[in-house]
Amino acid sequence: MRVLFAGTPEVALPSLEALLDSRHEVVAVLTRPDAPSGRGRHLRASPVKARAEAAGVPVRTPRTLRAPDVVASLAALDIECAAVVAYGALLPVTVLDLPRHGWVNLHFSLLPAWRGAAPVQHAILHGDEVTGATTFQITEGLDEGEVFGTLTEQIRPRDTAGDLLGRLATSGSGLLLATLDGIADGVLAAVPQPSDGISHAPRLTVDDGRVRWEHPAMGVDRRIRACTPAPGAWTIAPDGARLKLGPVRGHRDLTLAPGELRVDRHEVLVGTGTHAVALGDVAAAGKRMMPAADWARGARLPDGSRLGAQ
Repeated sequence: MRVLFAGTPEVALPSLEALLDSRHEVVAVLTRPDAPSGRGRHLRASPVKARAEAAGVPVRTPRTLRAPDVVASLAALDIECAAVVAYGALLPVTVLDLPRHGWVNLHFSLLPAWRGAAPVQHAILHGDEVTGATTFQITEGLDEGEVFGTLTEQIRPRDTAGDLLGRLATSGSGLLLATLDGIADGVLAAVPQPSDGISHAPRLTVDDGRVRWEHPAMGVDRRIRACTPAPGAWTIAPDGARLKLGPVRGHRDLTLAPGELRVDRHEVLVGTGTHAVALGDVAAAGKRMMPAADWARGARLPDGSRLGAQ
């Protein structure tokens, strides 16, 4: 088939690679415009744009898909199907009807669970034990289209959102390719999503990453892992500045007041609403991530120091 690929971040690359190596023809790539990145805020191409250009595939980076000239340019591609992985913008109805076989999205949850922008983060945050990926036909409703196929993935006890998303991106690329193969061969039909089990996964904000130490240790652990690497988990250090947090470890034989710190040579413990946890890597404002014990030595924390006090 003549395929348009729409995607933007690194998580979309395994699927793009799979299509480039397939029997399908990737006639163009649709991705978000270059965006400021890094401390210098210099414009940088998306990972998908960089890979497509290296492969010699034409790239489109419209700011909106609603402009008539953009719609006309996509129509001129005469695509049979469009494959979408984390493109990052809504598709208006004027483009949904362009491909003969529509737009097929690879979504990183078992729909109808966790419809929305952050399915992996919410699966970890809410303590799911199993998640997966789904290919479905995009419609006007948010992740409501009929399903072509699914795969499942166990959520490991120490998974961060980045860990889990990386595995799903790899396994999901095979699911997406199998879906396009089935559509091309006329042997795959989509089926409606179940009417029960619907949940929503809005994008996590910076405030969602703030750790509330009065919450149970399990909830603290899940929040930090769900927000790693983005939007990032954090707390307020004793000096009043933000402290970025990496995943913590349980320490069930000690109880401290929520946010209370106990420091020794090898670890830094902090109290929660249940039992204490041991901090992993942390980063003070403007600093790189480092082991919590190294941070504590440099911070010269006074007795009775607490996290999250402000």
